[in-house]
Amino acid sequence: MPSTYRMSFSTGGLFVNESVEVVRLHQPGEAWPDTIARAMADGATSLPKAASNRRTLREITNRVSCLTDDERSFLLDEADRPEREALLWVATCRAYRFVREFAVEVVQERLATYRNDLPLDAFDRFFAEKAEVDASLAKISQSTRLKLRQILFRMMREAGIIDPQDIIRPAYLSARLQELIARNDPNDLLVFPGLRL
Repeated sequence: MPSTYRMSFSTGGLFVNESVEVVRLHQPGEAWPDTIARAMADGATSLPKAASNRRTLREITNRVSCLTDDERSFLLDEADRPEREALLWVATCRAYRFVREFAVEVVQERLATYRNDLPLDAFDRFFAEKAEVDASLAKISQSTRLKLRQILFRMMREAGIIDPQDIIRPAYLSARLQELIARNDPNDLLVFPGLRL
């Protein structure tokens, strides 16, 4: 039985600058592989190797393709840096069910029960619980699991979900950004600690 979890987020972090550049290059109605090809030609990332560039650009397009046209337009033309980080966090949570569930079931829940710290073993316990019901997760090696944990915590720090000491930060989103995200799916607001529907 195929996994319900895609776990290919083990590269980099939120890629804020690169994501903005990819969205800028994307033409309305264009297939995302065509955007990747043009981004490769234009050097949208600063990685030295073509294979690394391609992998990173695939990862970025996998995420930003989960944003609506209005969200991508806002990302480019109106959003400040924290709003861009928030939108890319939402995009990551949409692209990866595992990340979304961790944000809602662990981060949101810890903050709601006044446990503001987010220890690394919170990820380990969550992963183990999910692996009990998803055989493909159980097959992931310990080294890959540690890499996934490292990248997820890095993304959460970059998005302002946790601070550098891994303390959960209650989210503040502008009214315009909350409305924009909720227009697609109000439940997406739950990936931000402290925000409720």
